[in-house]
Amino acid sequence: MPNLQVVSVSRHAGQRWQRYTSYAFARGDALCPLVAQELPKVLMSLPIGFIKVGDGFLPAAIMGLQPGKNLLVAPDGRWLTSYIPAAYRGYPFSLGRTAEGQRVLCIDEDSGLLSASEGEPFFDEAGKPVQAISDVLAFLSQVQNNREATERACAVLQAHGLIRSWPIKLRGDSGEQELAGLYCIDEAALKALPAEALGALRDADALSLAYCQLLSMQHITQLGPLADAHARAAQKAAGQTGKAELDLEFLNRSETISFG
Repeated sequence: MPNLQVVSVSRHAGQRWQRYTSYAFARGDALCPLVAQELPKVLMSLPIGFIKVGDGFLPAAIMGLQPGKNLLVAPDGRWLTSYIPAAYRGYPFSLGRTAEGQRVLCIDEDSGLLSASEGEPFFDEAGKPVQAISDVLAFLSQVQNNREATERACAVLQAHGLIRSWPIKLRGDSGEQELAGLYCIDEAALKALPAEALGALRDADALSLAYCQLLSMQHITQLGPLADAHARAAQKAAGQTGKAELDLEFLNRSETISFG
């Protein structure tokens, strides 16, 4: 679990922070929540599904076949697709809320990216946040604002009965694997909606969300071969000294996804 602490003058004025150079921090995430604003870019390289959150749903990037394994992070920490979800781009920072509901900037103090001497300062000599910190806060606030809009759009999809269970079975070298707990747009129900309901979806920015999810489903078949590539790399690394290398040539031949 991350050790999140509110960024403050009293705690961080004498410290510095470094920008991440590895996505190892995301290695254990098989799913990553998304916001509607990024879906048009996500659908170009990642499968998108819906996950249940409380009584509602949120879109999420599907990045693994089992909990605790992100197939899009290479053994050396590289990110393997052209798009990086917004949820990761603010690391090691995140937004928190005070008891009064005010948004505050937090940092994961166990990220290994804090230092007494190396990196960028949090505050200037006057105790004001430096521009980089202000930029991170603005970015994370924008993502949070869009997450709330995404929740509203998903609620409209749910109210019209457009989100259904999505059973997924993928075959690979290790046999058949099943993904459970995911949901997708009911395309038949979407096509059957009357004009008035389609207008309601459009006005709530839910219609574009639905089509992004449907179009992204083509990428789900890449997860099986990618899992096999990880397994072969792990076996190779176990049998010899040196680092594990993923053979991703099968992805470069794909017409729908590129891991160049």
